[in-house]
Amino acid sequence: MRKILLQYIDSFSGLSKEVWWLALITLINRAGAMVIPFLSLYLTDDLDFSLEQVGWIMTSYGLGSFTGAWLGGKLSDQIGYYKVILTSLMLTGVSFLAIQYFSSFWSICIGFFILIAIADMARPAFFVALSAYSKPENKTRSLTFIRLAINLGFSAGPALGGLIITSIGYNGLFWVDGITCIIAGFVMIQTLNPKKAKEQDKEIVVKNPIKPYKDGIYIIFLIALALFGFIFVQYFSTLPLYYKEIHKLSEEKIGLLLALNGALIFFFEMPLIAYLEKSRFSKIGNVINGFIYTGISFALLLVTPWAGILVVGMIIATLGEMVAFPFGNAFALDRAKKGRQGAYMGLYSMSFSAAHIFGHNSGMQFINQYGYNNTWIFMTCIAVLGTFLLYIVKQKITKEKSTD
Repeated sequence: MRKILLQYIDSFSGLSKEVWWLALITLINRAGAMVIPFLSLYLTDDLDFSLEQVGWIMTSYGLGSFTGAWLGGKLSDQIGYYKVILTSLMLTGVSFLAIQYFSSFWSICIGFFILIAIADMARPAFFVALSAYSKPENKTRSLTFIRLAINLGFSAGPALGGLIITSIGYNGLFWVDGITCIIAGFVMIQTLNPKKAKEQDKEIVVKNPIKPYKDGIYIIFLIALALFGFIFVQYFSTLPLYYKEIHKLSEEKIGLLLALNGALIFFFEMPLIAYLEKSRFSKIGNVINGFIYTGISFALLLVTPWAGILVVGMIIATLGEMVAFPFGNAFALDRAKKGRQGAYMGLYSMSFSAAHIFGHNSGMQFINQYGYNNTWIFMTCIAVLGTFLLYIVKQKITKEKSTD
């Protein structure tokens, strides 16, 4: 047991203090993001919107995320990641405080579009900052560490949010969200000010940068990642419905099953990534493996009606997430050295925003039209297609390296 604990602690070694501060800022920010998990309840229970109206508001949310990712990438290259992240944190805090006073349908649609656009401006900027603060050999573990902070924040946020709703009401969520964003901004001013923080990677600036949309290998990679996001978001939209309607699980059991995802990531992702970094698999090879695991998790749902397969499927899907996301992020950062990092990482973030815009709604519509089993067959086929595209990327990279 002591050996396992030491190996777990060792997986965090070598990370710069700036990465630790970035993780703390992320944790504060994500722990405060309590409105989002309760957004549909707030819109239906507190504001009395119909489900159709909620659907359009969620579409506005997704479009705001897409716009913010694009804008954040552009601004990161023009004014620098530090200013983008700090501006995003402060303005997001003010926006959360303001939007609680909006009540009409159109004001909510426009308000959440602007709020999420401002909030998600920081996403590509965080990637660029992480690249700057990490030595090249530590990038994948640094990315994994930030993911750990995000998962901790998302785990704590809903629990605290539930307490706030019962004791204060929904308005309390907006106040806490707004204040925590502003606190995260002040922590950044004190710890990551360019005059204080030390950049670890000096390979960021390149001559004659390539525009990301002209990088054919990167575009194919992003299409594959968007497909991965498309099927992965089903675990937080269509699959909970499947658990309840087909397997008759209670909300409590569904919550525990979803919590298993976060627990596995917390305990195993850092050691797993530290191990895989030393393995013979390339970054893109690990992304391929992660995609395959996630595809298998959907195929398993077709094999047996046994409820235990849901746990097995969640474990395999989480393994796919733990392998695909960190190495996918790392591959994108490596590729971004060919051009402007902000534009590259903005496009990377946009691929996942697109998955959120289309994935949830498409999954719901597919279930409504063709049923659950046909939906899982469709998702498995998407996984096969995405894996094939990643294999093409791998072959092109091998050819590219041989001609360099």
